[in-house]
Parts: sequence; structure tokens; C-alpha cells
Amino acid sequence: MKLSDFDFSLPQELIAQMPASKRDYSNLLVVKGKEQLLKTKFHHILDYLQAGDVMVFNDSKVIKAKLLLDKGGKKIDFYLNKKVADNCWRGFAKPARKLKEGDEFEFGTHKIIISKKLEMGETEAQFILQDISVFEFLEQYGEIPLPPYIKRANSQNIVDDDRYQTVYNNQPGSVAAPTAGLHFTQGLLEQIKAKNVEIAYVCLHVGAGTFLPVKTEDIENHKMHSEFCTISLETADIINKARAQNRRVIAVGTTTLRTLESSSYKTKTGMVEPCEFETDIFIKPGFDFKIVDVLLTNFHLPKTTLFILVCAFARYETILAAYNYAIEEKMRFFSYGDAMLLTKTTS
Repeated sequence: MKLSDFDFSLPQELIAQMPASKRDYSNLLVVKGKEQLLKTKFHHILDYLQAGDVMVFNDSKVIKAKLLLDKGGKKIDFYLNKKVADNCWRGFAKPARKLKEGDEFEFGTHKIIISKKLEMGETEAQFILQDISVFEFLEQYGEIPLPPYIKRANSQNIVDDDRYQTVYNNQPGSVAAPTAGLHFTQGLLEQIKAKNVEIAYVCLHVGAGTFLPVKTEDIENHKMHSEFCTISLETADIINKARAQNRRVIAVGTTTLRTLESSSYKTKTGMVEPCEFETDIFIKPGFDFKIVDVLLTNFHLPKTTLFILVCAFARYETILAAYNYAIEEKMRFFSYGDAMLLTKTTS
């Protein structure tokens, strides 16, 4: 398939600029086929869960990865993307041309040194810190790095510190939210458990590459960005037991799905194994899903690997029908937008 096959026209006013008034009062589109589309409120997801289901969440925490650098009065936005070592991170600067190797920036008693300029506009920075970690430094000096399609007069809002995080976040490292999880409240999670649905966690630290469009017309030539993920022994055991008993595995978000399917793909056993690894898996139509039966996900950008992924999971024609329906119903798109619940229908 060609990249142009994964394009669609979206009215700009449907791109959510702020979160819904309540997390679980956003809309949910339940998709069982291109003729079976039901719009409801997110908290009604309980009606579509079964006792014995396993719901898997990504518990990565978004870090305040946007830093404002001042070079001789010229302002440079620096977005951290990926950890290289304890005090060394790679990121992207805007405008990148203003940064040179060896540039130093002071933040109180702390310092950042630009150590390398890399390909594709990427920059490597060394943190020289006094008795604090990089995460503690970012909490003090950084900002939540909102997606580029959120355009406000004041881009930062106090609500983002809370609402651009899941309520179950646990492991700092993402520079973008695993957005399907933003709809859950602690109360809703308790109701899910009360239905005898098992809850498990993986961790994938979302990188800035999640926002990058595919630029090759032949999608087979696209080079996927890599992200670090972990699966615990407890989570692997829960999922493998469910698979053996023909119980459903529900992935909350594409990051969770990519983590689980990557593990199965790596081991070629059809099972999930506890591990820490980098994944650059590119899921496209024709992919053989081994682990995930149901996917909860937000609405994605056209011409992106995430839109291609959902087309692979629930049939291309079904997804196009669902997105057209969502646009007609004026549902909200992207990170702060509404969600859809998809059943695997790849054949």
C-alpha cells in the first residue's frame, strides 16, 4: 500500500486543544465493523468488558522535557527525546541552527553542554548537575512538551501538568503521553477491577518520533524510530495465562500494543516474555497479531505510523468508515481528543 492510501481530510476545529471537562466523559467510538459504529461516553467502556479480560496499560510518566535555552538573548526551545546515559540525552532544538557543539547553558548551579550535533536535526546534551537527577532538574526548569498540533495563545496551561499524564503513571521517561490512557480515572479503574477484569502494566517511553509523519510514498521504505520498553515477569505471566485460556487481551494504547507484539515477534514463540529492549516495530496491513485482541486508542494523524497501525489491526475499510463517522459526529481528535475501541479483524 502507498502512503497516500492513509491520508484523510480533517477539519482543524476537530483537533482538541484542551482536555474534556472530566477524563472519562470524553466520547468513545465502539467499532465492531464498518457498519457497526456506536458513539457513547467513555465511562460506558465498562459495558464492553468481560470478566476474565486482561487490560494492559503503559505506566510511563511524561517528563517536563521542554527546556528554554538563552543564547545571547536568542531563545531556543530544546525538546528532550531519548536518554542515552544517566546524564546524557538526545533531543531536538528549534531553531537547531543556533546551537553549536560546546555551547553551555546555566540553570542556577547546574549546566547543560551541547556535546554533539547529529543527523536529522538531533542534538546530544550533557547535564552537569549538583546533587540532583535529570528528572529532578526537569521538574524544576522544564515544561510539559505538548504536541505540535496543540496551538494556544498560551501554549502552557496549569491543567496540562495533571491532564497530560495518566492517573497510573509510575516510571518517568516519556516525552509524549500514552494518550489512550488519559481517559481513565481511579474510580473507573476500580470499577473495571470489580468486573473481574485483570489489570497489568508494561512500560514504553514514548519518543518525539511518535509525531513524525511517514515521508516515503512506499511505506515499506519508512525507517521507524525506536523506543525503550519493559515487560515484567508478573505482566508476562498474566498475559500468557490469559492467552492459554482464550481470554481477551486488551491493549490500552498503541504503545502497549507495540510493546506486547514486539515481545512476541522477538521471541517468535507467540508468547510474551519478561524483558527490557528497544523496539522499532512498524505494524502495517498484513501484520500477524499474536497477543492483542482488542485495542483502545485515540484518533491519529493522517499519514502516520499510528494510523497505519490501526488500519492493520481492524481492517483498512473499517477504520476509514470509523474516521469518517467520527468527523461527521464532530468527535475530538488526537492527544486530548476522544477514543475508539477496536476489535481485531485483520483477515
